[in-house]
Amino acid sequence: MKSLIIILAVGVSAPAMAQHQGHDMSMPGMTMPAPKAKPEPKPTLKPKPASVAPKPALAKPQAKAAPKAKPAKIQPGPPNTVPTEAPMVMDHGSMDHSQMDEQPAMADMDHSTMDHGQMDHEAMDMPGNDMADMTAPMADETPPPEAGRGPARAADAIWGADAMSGSRKQLAAENGGMKTLWVMADRAEYRVRDGKNGYLWDGQGYYGGDIDKFWFKSEGEGNFGEKIESAEVQALWSHAIAPFFDLQAGVRQDFAPRDRTYAVIGIQGLAPYLFEIDGAAFLSDRGDLTARFEAEYDQRITQRLILQPRAELNLAAQDVPELGIGAGIDAAELGIRLRYEFAREFAPYIGIEQEWKVGQSARYARAGGEDPSVTNYVIGIRFWF
Repeated sequence: MKSLIIILAVGVSAPAMAQHQGHDMSMPGMTMPAPKAKPEPKPTLKPKPASVAPKPALAKPQAKAAPKAKPAKIQPGPPNTVPTEAPMVMDHGSMDHSQMDEQPAMADMDHSTMDHGQMDHEAMDMPGNDMADMTAPMADETPPPEAGRGPARAADAIWGADAMSGSRKQLAAENGGMKTLWVMADRAEYRVRDGKNGYLWDGQGYYGGDIDKFWFKSEGEGNFGEKIESAEVQALWSHAIAPFFDLQAGVRQDFAPRDRTYAVIGIQGLAPYLFEIDGAAFLSDRGDLTARFEAEYDQRITQRLILQPRAELNLAAQDVPELGIGAGIDAAELGIRLRYEFAREFAPYIGIEQEWKVGQSARYARAGGEDPSVTNYVIGIRFWF
């Protein structure tokens, strides 16, 4: 029933559509008569009705719905043949449009009876839209034969390799290979302890480039009105072995309490989480082997107020009685300092530090009339240039 209604609608609307396909009235399937020499006034012309396709046989309704059958593919009929002769021009003024039969309107069609949900779209064959076999052409990525035949640096082709070699060396020296001088007094402080007030200095610096430097260090302490307890100077060659670590080797000279010379090897750098590390082993000209390990960390409270905890551990491989050093852990220090940077290069600080002598070293200290555990209240400055 649905197919019959669609076919009837198409067939009925064909005459109306044929009237507007072209005012030359060259309608497919319709032969127009040649105009008369003297046409009669107002001849009555009626359009030739289009042929109606035969009605398909209707199946009788059944009590139960049968399985849906896929509609047969509609094969297109032969195209309308157009006469080879030139179409005749028709005088529209002689046509009496009032006499044309009225065609049923499309609005009278009941679309509610058309069940579009029963249409099987899978049966609609659209071979022209299959894009699975379409492939885009691939670009040829093969470099041209002349690629890579020029100099390694384009400027060499214009100015020459010799001239540009000097320019590159100058560029490297001015942008990362420069020699710089840096000096810092990490601790220059006044110490207050029970019964005795003392002093301490701890400074270092270097001169050199990014990879190799000459590094120097000095450290010492004592009490006012007495002889210097300890004083040393180190001269080291420092070579970068990682982005933030240097391998250092050189000599150390002690001036107090005894003159003694040491060979030095160690590392210094910035560990993860911004811990500053300095560790070294010392071999004296007497064969004494000792070691020292230092670590400190800058905890910023504000951009200028900084809290710095610091720890130091001294070790010895053997007893050195003349220096008051015992085998194993010789001494340990733990302190904290609070500094304020008026400028990055200048910062006064206050703090507290505790010192311990351990094991045989503590026994040597007691034998010499010293306290193996000492608390120091410190005030000082930290500066660099």
